[in-house]
Amino acid sequence: MTFESAFLLIGGLGFFFLGMQTMSGGLKRVASDKLKQFLHAVTKRRIYGVFVGALTTLLVQSSSVTTVFVVGFVNASMLSLQQAIPLILGANIGTTFTAWLVSFMSVFKVSKYALPAVGIGFALNALGKGRRKNVGLVLMGFGILFTGLDYMKDAFEPLKDSAFIYDTFSALSHHPILAVFAGIIFTVLLQSSSATIAIVQVMAFKGLIPLEAAIPIILGDNIGTTITAQMAAIGTNLNARRAAMSHTIFNVLGTAYMLVFVTLGWYTELVKWLVPGDLSTENIMIHIAVAHSVFNVINTAVFLPFINFLEQISTRLVPKGKDAIDYGTQYLEEHLLESPTLAMEQVHKEVSYMLKISRKAMVNATESFIEQDLKKAEKASELESVTDSLQSQITDYIVRLSRKKLEPLESESIPVLIHIVNDLERIGDHSQNISEITKRRIEGKHVFSEASISDIKRMEAEVLTMFDEAERAFAVKDPLAARRVLQHENLLNDLEHELKQNHVTRLKRRKCKMDSGFLFLELVYNLEKIGDRLSNLGTAVMLDYEDQEYPSPA
Repeated sequence: MTFESAFLLIGGLGFFFLGMQTMSGGLKRVASDKLKQFLHAVTKRRIYGVFVGALTTLLVQSSSVTTVFVVGFVNASMLSLQQAIPLILGANIGTTFTAWLVSFMSVFKVSKYALPAVGIGFALNALGKGRRKNVGLVLMGFGILFTGLDYMKDAFEPLKDSAFIYDTFSALSHHPILAVFAGIIFTVLLQSSSATIAIVQVMAFKGLIPLEAAIPIILGDNIGTTITAQMAAIGTNLNARRAAMSHTIFNVLGTAYMLVFVTLGWYTELVKWLVPGDLSTENIMIHIAVAHSVFNVINTAVFLPFINFLEQISTRLVPKGKDAIDYGTQYLEEHLLESPTLAMEQVHKEVSYMLKISRKAMVNATESFIEQDLKKAEKASELESVTDSLQSQITDYIVRLSRKKLEPLESESIPVLIHIVNDLERIGDHSQNISEITKRRIEGKHVFSEASISDIKRMEAEVLTMFDEAERAFAVKDPLAARRVLQHENLLNDLEHELKQNHVTRLKRRKCKMDSGFLFLELVYNLEKIGDRLSNLGTAVMLDYEDQEYPSPA
């Protein structure tokens, strides 16, 4: 390959990626509302999840991007692992769209419309408004993508008579495992399965790759594309890492059994049967698009009934570590929804558990500041994610429970429980804020006097007392403990005022610096807000006893 050809290939790839990115941006904006609905939808039927995954990938033009989205939603506890897997299966089907788009280039001679599409698209984008502006982006992306493909075709033109290149790729057809590894490497380097398939199609169009070699490269491409999701899963929660792993397992297992059919020649024969006609330069691009679709459609059909199996393998390959935090609920059971009274008891146990998690988050966050311990700050952040997860799962369970036949008192407690769960989640948020304050303290090397640290410890102790009383008040419906929560909240407010006065005094005496003082005030503010949330819980418990006389607490 000459320098000119190499530059054409690099430039063509650049145009191809730019075209995909531009077209994707336009499509996402044209269908932005639908995209959000799809990605946020809780798919109750697996086939809907596959459809959503495929359509989302068609819009964003990248299965990797869809899978990264899904991993992010699982990490945010917006999707469960079981809901995520069908979306990932669908993403694999959706990614075949680009291969079909490229194949149409040869059949319908679309490339001659590429430059006019760029011009018309630019005019619509520059002069249009709203939807027309975004349609212009789609047209521009379409034109740029096919211009890039034309450049890539020209780059491979000098090689079409190269016996060495053809013999090399012909050899791969006799060594499908090597071809699979070639596909993996190409896709990992390009970070795009669509780009790999497009290059294979263009090289086949130029007569450089026989179909028998192209098919195992396509299989390897499907494995290589999972690397992006694996990278995106680094640092995420356990289920998010398992979702990324399920993507890899799905494609690796699919490639493994498909290789048997490739070796026997059945795969190639199936593709030829689906696309009648000789393997001319025009036809072979369609053959490759079909081969890509066959793998992903059949693989999805095979694994869709075995989502639980994929989940189990993912769980085994990404086990819960010794110090790992459980993001799931502890007491909520689906079958108990048919026994509302029992389900309500489990909800109360789950909320008590969430209260304990919120307490741990506050303790780790505050101690991380006092001890300048980043590990405890990270632990608090993880626990905050747990409270987010629990809020989502408990609220969903309560809403479904509310549709059942409940006793009047149980029905009345539904909104109260939802408010309590929201307050506990907010405690997690305030703990996360304190963790961030710790990081700023350590990064800025802020120094605090012994008196200021002592004040923080006093306030932490008061909040812990409130937690003790709140846990008792909620667990056993103790109105006296609930009243003590409110009393300690008043004490906490007084303490906050005292600590602020102490802080001003230290500033005047120059025992504390102004920049450190801001961190101190933020921390005190967040601790006081945690007290407010616990006070809400105490008030909620007392509402159950509002018609009773309260004896004075001892």
